[in-house]
Amino acid sequence: MATMAAHSWAGRVLARATALLYGVGGAVTGLLAANASGTDPARAATLGTIAVGALVLGSLLASAGTRLPAPAMSLALFMAALVLAAGTFITDEPTVAVATSSLTALVVIDAVVFFTPAVAWTHVGLATGLQAVALTLGPGVPTLVTAGLVLSWCGIAVAIGLLARQASSARVDSLTGLLNRRGWDTALDEAIERAQRRGEDLSVALIDVDHFKAVNDLHGHAEGDALLATIAATWRAHVDESVVLARRGGDEFAALMPGRDVYQALEQAEAMRRVSAAPVSCGVGQHVPGEPAGHLLRRTDAALYAAKAAGRGRTVASANPDVGLVRDLADAIEHGQIHVALQPVVELDTGYSRGIEALARWHHPTLGDIEPDQFIPIAEDGGLITALGAAVLRQACADAHALSRTWDREMILGVNVSGRELVSPGYAEELLRVLEEVRWPPERLVLEVTESLVDASSTEAGDALARLRSAGIAIAIDDFGTGWSSLSRLDELPVDWLKLDRSFLTSLTTSARRRAIVRALIRLCDELGILVLAEGVESREQEDLLRGLGCRFAQGHLYGAASLLVDLPAPPTLRADQPPGP
Repeated sequence: MATMAAHSWAGRVLARATALLYGVGGAVTGLLAANASGTDPARAATLGTIAVGALVLGSLLASAGTRLPAPAMSLALFMAALVLAAGTFITDEPTVAVATSSLTALVVIDAVVFFTPAVAWTHVGLATGLQAVALTLGPGVPTLVTAGLVLSWCGIAVAIGLLARQASSARVDSLTGLLNRRGWDTALDEAIERAQRRGEDLSVALIDVDHFKAVNDLHGHAEGDALLATIAATWRAHVDESVVLARRGGDEFAALMPGRDVYQALEQAEAMRRVSAAPVSCGVGQHVPGEPAGHLLRRTDAALYAAKAAGRGRTVASANPDVGLVRDLADAIEHGQIHVALQPVVELDTGYSRGIEALARWHHPTLGDIEPDQFIPIAEDGGLITALGAAVLRQACADAHALSRTWDREMILGVNVSGRELVSPGYAEELLRVLEEVRWPPERLVLEVTESLVDASSTEAGDALARLRSAGIAIAIDDFGTGWSSLSRLDELPVDWLKLDRSFLTSLTTSARRRAIVRALIRLCDELGILVLAEGVESREQEDLLRGLGCRFAQGHLYGAASLLVDLPAPPTLRADQPPGP
């Protein structure tokens, strides 16, 4: 059963239920006061005072109960039982007293649903005992009737307690005692609704145990389960009651943090990471007003995988996105409004187009064209990058099929992939499924990894690239020469193509040192069996130099800007004896 210390959602419902109890008790006592006003003004005044006090306390609990600690809520429930017993005691008619005492059933239900068994049965004992004394010493209800009432209240407590345990087990993880995915998702929905209504901060954290599979493989699942239980117990002892902890499945945990902004949540997640019984990686996200729960979780999940890709054992916070743009981008993806522009890839020795690169394009209905360097970060931070990548791949393959028929040749299709996509679970299998769905041969796809993203060096990314390469897909390092450029990357990643960033070409015609660097790099790639493609070629002079340096492929405005399929010009006719390229 959920305890107050573990789950703030239970505290919220407890506050509402207890407030309702006070309200009902106050209303009933008020009716008794009205009934006694004509015959016994003194008793009516006493009952009226009790009724007003109960209604006031009920209102206070309804508004502030969620901020009260568990002992305060326990005291409030005891006071409710005491008020009901007092109302019974001062009632002069036995039948009315029995009716008043029946509200004790609400007290015992409140106790067994929301408190631990020991505390709950203490409340049941106190509430029924007080009523038994009040019924016997007040209006003189027969002993057997009183005993029957006490027995019925205890029976209600047992039955409701069993039902409550059965119901709560559907929301609680049996291994750790934390909320499970279902329970935590419900708590998240409620927290978002409350935060938006009150204008309060709300943050969440998603936490994965690093290399947990290795623990199961080396020591067995029993040892892995024991580790998860230890981690949960440690966190439970180190967080306050406002933090709602959950095990969402496997080695994935979550923390819901009402009232905390992203910086406070980051501090809390870091504290949990430091005391964890095993190394963990954390992603943190703050809810943005108007943002659905799914968007918040996708953003936070993206931050988690960024933490894992950056080396694990750390906490990464998601930047708060423009919720409107995230929603617009999600709608554009869902309704097929993401398009691709195609740019020819030319073989320098022949001048023929050997393939195309597909580049994502988004035309916003009110903002106009939004550049990829603007909407791709929105997709990453908004947790939409996987859906965006799949949409671009489908559209690119469809356009490439049409272009193959128009140009009457087979061609290589290059598609960019975000580092966030590479580290997402099941990425390789999903990409291969899409290729099968759109009937594009894997051996005619080049997957371009943005070299400047550190995510690309993670274990998950390397495994995904190796899986795709084994299926026949070629791998290209895009924008080589910027950001995290390193020759060791050519050895770390399964690479078939290397795309020289346009920055290499800016001084190629004027710098002998730059030409020497490019020549050496091309020779190294030749030795490694890697094809080199120069990006951003804009002049015949650059083209001639690249050809002389041994570069085989190029793309850029010299051969045509990236264009939608309908605007792409036809290339020179390929000779019948000319092979279709690598």
